[in-house]
Amino acid sequence: MNHPRNRLDEVIHSPVRFSVVAALAAVDRAEFRLVRDTVEVSDSVLSKQVTVLENAGYVKVQKFTVGRRTRTSLTLTKEGRAAFERHVAALREIAAGTALEPAPTSGPGD
Repeated sequence: MNHPRNRLDEVIHSPVRFSVVAALAAVDRAEFRLVRDTVEVSDSVLSKQVTVLENAGYVKVQKFTVGRRTRTSLTLTKEGRAAFERHVAALREIAAGTALEPAPTSGPGD
């Protein structure tokens, strides 16, 4: 089974989780609400998806206080970044059609 789809990461493959990981891959750390607004989902949807990513070891969740308010920051872990890079490479390979074998060429007179 060499097709690149076999290298897609099932945890990252969900559209919302893919969007979250892609957003986090572009920064060192992001506040929960910034990711929520960037990905355009509700707090509850993002929370559920971040839990899946956190359980997989792909995202680190940290709480911190600003004044009287508690904020949540999200960071892509080293494992999460590597998984994202492998996933994107597999998507690119699929999109490029590189899994196709070249068609045999016909000789003259066929």
